[in-house]
Amino acid sequence: MEDIQGLAENVLSNGDVYIGSFKDSLPHGKGKYMWFEGTIYDGDWEDGKMTGKGKITWPSGARYEGDISGGYLHGFGTFYYSDGSIYNGAWRMNIHHGIGRKLYANLDIYDGSWKEGIPEGCGRYFWSSGNSYIGNWKGGQMCGKGIMKWVNGDHFIGFWLNGFRHGSGVYHFADGAYYFGSWSKGLKDGKGTFYPAGSKPPSLEKWDNFIGYDLDGKGFVSRTLSLNLEKEKPPKHGLKHSFSEKISVTGISSAGGLSNWPTSMEVNWGSDPAREASAVGDSCVMSHASKSVQGQNNVPYNHRMVYEREYIQGVLIQERLKEYEELLDRSKERKKTTVKEAARVSCVNFFESHRSYYLMLNLQLGIRYTVGKITPVPMREVRASDFGKRARIVMYFPRKGSQFTPPHYSVNFHWKDYCPMVFRNLREMFKLDAAEYMMSICGDDGLRELSSPGKSGSIFYLSQDDRFVIKTLKKSELKVLLKMLPKYYDHVKAHENTLITKFFGLHRITIHGRSKVRFVVMGNMFCTELKIHRRYDLKGSTIGRCTNGDKSKDGITLKDLDLSYEFHMDKLLRQSLFKQIYLDCMFLESLHIIDYSLLLGVHFRAPEKLKALLEPPATVQHPENLLHDDAGESSESEPTIPPKGLILVTHEPSFVTTAPGPHIRGRPLKAYSLGDREVDVLLPGTARFRVQLGVNMPAHASQKLREARSESAEVELFEFYDVVLYMGIIDILQEYNVMKKLEHAYKSFRFDPVSISVVEPHLYATRFISFLEKVFHELP
Repeated sequence: MEDIQGLAENVLSNGDVYIGSFKDSLPHGKGKYMWFEGTIYDGDWEDGKMTGKGKITWPSGARYEGDISGGYLHGFGTFYYSDGSIYNGAWRMNIHHGIGRKLYANLDIYDGSWKEGIPEGCGRYFWSSGNSYIGNWKGGQMCGKGIMKWVNGDHFIGFWLNGFRHGSGVYHFADGAYYFGSWSKGLKDGKGTFYPAGSKPPSLEKWDNFIGYDLDGKGFVSRTLSLNLEKEKPPKHGLKHSFSEKISVTGISSAGGLSNWPTSMEVNWGSDPAREASAVGDSCVMSHASKSVQGQNNVPYNHRMVYEREYIQGVLIQERLKEYEELLDRSKERKKTTVKEAARVSCVNFFESHRSYYLMLNLQLGIRYTVGKITPVPMREVRASDFGKRARIVMYFPRKGSQFTPPHYSVNFHWKDYCPMVFRNLREMFKLDAAEYMMSICGDDGLRELSSPGKSGSIFYLSQDDRFVIKTLKKSELKVLLKMLPKYYDHVKAHENTLITKFFGLHRITIHGRSKVRFVVMGNMFCTELKIHRRYDLKGSTIGRCTNGDKSKDGITLKDLDLSYEFHMDKLLRQSLFKQIYLDCMFLESLHIIDYSLLLGVHFRAPEKLKALLEPPATVQHPENLLHDDAGESSESEPTIPPKGLILVTHEPSFVTTAPGPHIRGRPLKAYSLGDREVDVLLPGTARFRVQLGVNMPAHASQKLREARSESAEVELFEFYDVVLYMGIIDILQEYNVMKKLEHAYKSFRFDPVSISVVEPHLYATRFISFLEKVFHELP
């Protein structure tokens, strides 16, 4: 041992060298450690462990300067990669974790939140090409709310999923045109409105407020980062490492990560503005010259026409030309109608404004308590007493908390859970995990309130993962459900493919000792990653069965007279469907239940031959020329039935998701066309799903020809589609002996008889099944 600059040098038997101070024969204080292969650490030590501030240099040329704890890069520091990338920010055990900024070797920059080495949370990504994204990230991909800006001046405000535009949003073109609509995996999917350049678009203020920041991203990332910095401060001690153990950078993100994204992103997202222009403006001429958005502010609005459009996987299938004033008047009328309906609804009067928030919070508190209390109870068969009046869990939730309940921010309330053991067994029967059920409804993301699709006055909530629907009930509906519950339990147990609504819980909240709200938790049959393009509530009648108002609104539920399609299904699939519909109707008839409906969801597949419209030929220099040619294409050149948009294949469990959902139960169905074998439905370019009764059911839809309506300038582009169907029987809590007491009851039953006797349960079921047989046909 020799003394260098007042510090002791210690040469170890393995060739490593330590120069620095010691405490009890261990490095402590300032010191430098040199491994024999060339790695050097110079910094603080504590009881033989690298802890504090320090600098590490690797033979590759990479180096780190910053906080270290127990031998790990842990805290805040800067890493200089050998390829020229630089990361400056928070670390946790050698991994980027917290708030940080990374400059990649290709000059891309990510500035924001990291989790386990990949972007997650809020952040900003700037490509060297000039494009940028500001918003939310998950798993290293754009996910949630965000804004994408292209160097040519186009930008998109809306939702993202796994790096694709997915959900509602607004695409703003550099020339001043706008498209308000919805996207699915990067393609326009559903209904939307296109405002050509020169027309006055609606205000974007609500989008700015909803996203949380303006088009430049001001106010969002800075606020979130400052908050996260406080939460992400890591502990400086407690990580143990021997001083003689060599530190490595295995697991530290290399510069490859996001630096390889820009090329693939522009391919997958369809982020080429020329391609976007061709997909949006399929029947009008638009100019996408390089103009600044700011320059449009002084241009007068001289275009008074707007285009209401509907897309299927990026293909334009329908368009209506509207005057701007007509669209504005309809929007105002919709607002007036909404105000009137809100005043008429009974429950909303009590839970208006912030009280609706209290209701949601109470639901979560009560369900968390109930599930937590009943889950540890050993499984057993239900008994007659489990359906009785004494089968209740009752608890008081004071705001300050109690011996049995946690403190909360809502108002004091009483909670009642009906037949907890029965619903616990039903959830098990439906293969729902108790923890997943509780987290879906009671998680931090909360519930979303939906507008009521009917005139019942009920309040609807949807879980954040879309798996469950919560509906408030009238007292009469609660009594019907409790009365039918024993037979409902037996029916569900005997028929695993039942289409009847799946119930998972029945509860009541009492506030201030007098205001009682009853609600039921149900499965959402439209919980699917596919876009539901049409929704129908079918009762098999004509009286009052037409949707009033704006039918073009995305997500609206249409009725019997609005249905212009017939569906053709595989022979065995149709037989299985009607066998279960008959069994379910006979069950409801035995309980004297009437006025139920078949809720039908339709996902359309774009014809494969038309998907070429998404990508203009390379020889086309100006997108508007392509648009003009497409708009003038003769319908005579189209085949009568477009190529398949879906394919039935033999069921392979390893190729499809087998996790049961809130609306999925039972084995895959068999198809006649594949030799009576269980089948999956393969959607080219999308996914593969197992086919079950009422879920992922493939069919061929044919549409009746419509007469041209010049006043709306409506254009229906196709007559035949491959579709995927979702369905279930709903509204099963209306009993015959209650309904027949209503004045003018025959109107409520959706029939047109002279005698009220036609609404008896047997006749209702017969009429209901007969109507559905005319809707769902067998493939030839």
